[in-house]
Amino acid sequence: MGFHMILMSCFIVLVFSCSTILASANIVEHTFHVQNITVERLCRKQVITTVNGQLPGPVVLANEGDTLLVHVINNSPYNMTIHWHGVFQLRSAWADGPEYVTQCPIMPGNRYTYKFMITRQEGTLWWHSHSSYLRATIHGAIIIRPRYGRSYPFPKPYREVPIVFGEWWNANVVDVVDEATASGGIPNISNAFTINGQPGDMYPCSSNSTYKLNVRHGKRYLLRIVNAAMQSILFFKIANHNMTVVAVDASYVDPYCTDVVVVAPGQTTDLLLVADQRPGSYYMAARPYQGSKQIILNNSTTTGIILYENTPSSKPIMPTLPDTNDNSTANAFLSNLTSLMSAPFWTPVPEAVDERMFITIGVGLVQCGRKMNNASCVATFGQRFAANMNNVSFQAPTKLSMLEAFFNKVEGIYTTDFPLQPPLKFDYTNPNNSMDRSLLMTTKATKAIKVKYNAIVEIVFQDTSIGSVENHPMHLHGFDFHILAQGDGNYNPFKDHMKFNLINPQIRNTVAVPVGGWAVIRFRANNPGVWFIHCHVEVHLPWGLAGAIIVENGPTPSTSLPPPPFDLPKC
Repeated sequence: MGFHMILMSCFIVLVFSCSTILASANIVEHTFHVQNITVERLCRKQVITTVNGQLPGPVVLANEGDTLLVHVINNSPYNMTIHWHGVFQLRSAWADGPEYVTQCPIMPGNRYTYKFMITRQEGTLWWHSHSSYLRATIHGAIIIRPRYGRSYPFPKPYREVPIVFGEWWNANVVDVVDEATASGGIPNISNAFTINGQPGDMYPCSSNSTYKLNVRHGKRYLLRIVNAAMQSILFFKIANHNMTVVAVDASYVDPYCTDVVVVAPGQTTDLLLVADQRPGSYYMAARPYQGSKQIILNNSTTTGIILYENTPSSKPIMPTLPDTNDNSTANAFLSNLTSLMSAPFWTPVPEAVDERMFITIGVGLVQCGRKMNNASCVATFGQRFAANMNNVSFQAPTKLSMLEAFFNKVEGIYTTDFPLQPPLKFDYTNPNNSMDRSLLMTTKATKAIKVKYNAIVEIVFQDTSIGSVENHPMHLHGFDFHILAQGDGNYNPFKDHMKFNLINPQIRNTVAVPVGGWAVIRFRANNPGVWFIHCHVEVHLPWGLAGAIIVENGPTPSTSLPPPPFDLPKC
């Protein structure tokens, strides 16, 4: 009798535990009203497109295991989509969001509901528009906390604070990119950077609205950094304070103490900050890391203020930021992080590689066009700028999304002959090649790479001097990947292979390929669908620095892509 009572008690505890875990997985529901509003920045009023009238947009807060249900109502004058940057979208590729890749756009006056589960991810991700330049003002943080019963693998913070970097134009951002597209030239640079939507004290008419974070002496704060800027990698510092990096791109890292953080467009970084300095007022500041003197970007500094409680007002202390072309500081930070092997969802580096790709990145040219003459095109040699990978400049389809074409086996939307090697081997980072017309000319096409389900894929990204050497934050939708190594100059498969970290490399969804250098990533293709891969420097996206990786269906229904939602937007 005693044994049966014990058995029954264990059963009750087990049922209660299971029901508690199941109950902890919730449906998190939001409604995004996309609309134009008028705001005032930099001494002038400007019409911008926002979600729910906010800049940045609303924070999406969830626990690992939750299902997100986001109703998007497009009351703006523009076609648009929302991308959930870094979310795996396991068997929910239809909700990923890149325009004409996984869905057709939500047209003005229409609505669409995104539904997907967040699984095996904790930390900070973000959401943004994936149409034109709209992500300049349509973006926000995604905060994923551990599910019930689990805790952070670091000391519990007193408070968690999203810090979202942005970029501001004294113009309609859609007009900015449309004007550049019409001439084949470079979009005008921004007028300011922002922290949580505000430019800060270094800009005119901005001091009264500078973002302020009030802190209590001795308390620990988790700063969830998102770089939503359109063009620039940013250096970030807080005067007189060190920070500890505990996660990047929603993957935990070995705690890394630093006084400067480098975050590329598309990347996130979680920092622990202890308010342990003399009570007072301290600037947090961000300025661009350009890497190349040939690139003209906004060279200003945005600021926020760390203000200790019960402190009399005083001028904040300013940190000393690295020079904008400080490659050594940038590369040291970006290459020294390592993954936390004891983290709950840590995965080891896949070993046997099935697919190897070597992808060159550059800014080239395409013909001016039949409807235009060379006098109308303002790029080099009277042509149009077109960024490319392996000399293919991505051309988005317009009749059907690539994912619909893949699922329904519709031909003529894309081809699967994207070259896995550059068509011409040359001295990739030699500046003498930057204006070589035979290397500059490229072609527009909708090409994809097709891989088997569960294949191990390794990609070498190689920056080139074509146009100019640059830092390229390459983002892969649908997957995290291990960054095995990165370095300067031309990748050497014999010598540089010895630099691979196969034990605990950092795990990300966006890799900042060094200026005039290379980076190697590896991942398991266990997520069926069509996945966009592109540079997150926004000027390069309309120019075509993008492509797609198609992962075939697996052998069972649970490893295959399910049918599209009935209300998927039509082209």
